[in-house]
Amino acid sequence: MATTKVTVELPVDLLERARRSTGEGITRTIRRGLELVAATRAQEQLRALRGQVKFSIDLKALRDDRR
Repeated sequence: MATTKVTVELPVDLLERARRSTGEGITRTIRRGLELVAATRAQEQLRALRGQVKFSIDLKALRDDRR
């Protein structure tokens, strides 16, 4: 995995709240935040497909197969 070193200015209270929330250091906290932003975008794209994708799965047969 390639990495990039960046310099950012952040509000101290925001960074501290985020660090307390994750229980991690600065780098891991910022990475986690960026991952959440990226995941949110992916979720929005999936939600946009809601009702547009047709499945030909018989849910009853699928559930019966578990037994």
